Amino acid sequence: MNNLTDFKLSNAQLANINFANASSKAFQYKNAMTRRQSLKWFGILSATAVLPTISGCSTLKDVQALIVGHWPDIKLAPITAKGYGKDPNLILPPESPWPLTLTTEQLSLVSVLSDIICPREGSVPSATEVDVPAVIDEWVSAPYDMQQEHRLYLLSGLTWLDDESQQRFKEKFVQLSNKQQLTIIDDIAYDNEDTPSEFRFIAQVFALMNQLVLSAFFSSPEGAKDIGYMGNVAIAGDYPGPTEEAMEHLNQKLKELGL
Repeated sequence: MNNLTDFKLSNAQLANINFANASSKAFQYKNAMTRRQSLKWFGILSATAVLPTISGCSTLKDVQALIVGHWPDIKLAPITAKGYGKDPNLILPPESPWPLTLTTEQLSLVSVLSDIICPREGSVPSATEVDVPAVIDEWVSAPYDMQQEHRLYLLSGLTWLDDESQQRFKEKFVQLSNKQQLTIIDDIAYDNEDTPSEFRFIAQVFALMNQLVLSAFFSSPEGAKDIGYMGNVAIAGDYPGPTEEAMEHLNQKLKELGL
């Protein structure tokens, strides 16, 4: 089985997270991104992200065998909208090829989680500040096999978080204090031999959310700038061209091919 917990939060990182959104019990995420923008971002994410399935399991029955403790049995209406087709136009995508499906409450929870995973650091904005939740909404609403598999896991994971919050603190996750939220996150941020069995599956779901949030953030202009990605930048001065050794190798291969 594949381990999705490649990205791990240390205790020190968890303790030092600055929340832009989680402090207010009345917080609601408000999307500032247009649909055309989120669709373009979805296209980039689809083309670049490596997002394996939960534990590499091929069937829901296999997945259920991993679950210990409480897990929500949610029923999702099937998404029947059509996708882009085999030749999508990622430069000028359609305005709305499928309806978005996350509720305001779910988006607010995704926003809080996104800023736990990718908080603001100095001048670098948080995930929510660059509207990562809108891209997550686009992702789980898309009518493709991978996205629909992720939709079941992620929405079940959101429900699990609220259920766990209610059990521990009698309130939903977004209504908890930062310290209370981190108490839960600290239990599910790892999937290793020390993780209690009741948190092993939700830890993998949380790892999937980690990967989606980070992939979306670093696909944004702000995220790309943070890691020093220059993009399509022209080389200053004259292009030096291939070396003599490279040209000799190329000519030899062309000769062998009779070209």
